[in-house]
Amino acid sequence: MTGFVSDAFRLELRDNLGGGAARALRRTSMTPGVIYGAGKDNTHISVDPRDIMTGLNTVGFYARLYELSVGKTKERVIVREVQMHPVTDRPLHIDFVRVSKGEKIHVNIPVHFINEDQCPAIKQGGMLNIVLHSLEVTSAIESIPEEIVIDLAGLEMGDSIHTEGLKITGGAVISHPERDITIATLVAPSSVKSEGVDEEAETDEAAPDDAEADKADEK
Repeated sequence: MTGFVSDAFRLELRDNLGGGAARALRRTSMTPGVIYGAGKDNTHISVDPRDIMTGLNTVGFYARLYELSVGKTKERVIVREVQMHPVTDRPLHIDFVRVSKGEKIHVNIPVHFINEDQCPAIKQGGMLNIVLHSLEVTSAIESIPEEIVIDLAGLEMGDSIHTEGLKITGGAVISHPERDITIATLVAPSSVKSEGVDEEAETDEAAPDDAEADKADEK
């Protein structure tokens, strides 16, 4: 992937900081955010949440390079994190991190599976059990891949897909090559059902709330 997407976010500079100011900003239908990194001071902004939601529904949102118009300057960034409300699913806060030409960064890339119709295991009624929906890679910012494509053609029941030996376009590499991590397995339907029952028995973790987003706003 090359080039920066310009002005994908409608935003404004903001001066009022802290939790109270962030809550007041959200009541105006804007989302607080911050731009940080590259040895510069944090820049606090407000962002149109509709642009955030559009991005979240786009493949490679966290791997895409953006050029933001901030006042009279341009900031080249990637999206580092979006905090969402646990009930309404509206964005509470967005973090951008500055990037520079030639820099290498760690970024999570979505995994995309192809050729399910050429997979013997699936043809036999097996299921693709996806363990990881994204992988952390190290990549030069000029060549961040939008997705990692995994070919299912020829895979049999019981086969597993691992990070070891995985080839990624654009010269990106797995951030932790010493770990052979399972990405997905091809299993019988009964195996998937058993795993689902076990997962439902686990206790859900507490969801983040506005208070946590307020803390993020005070970076």
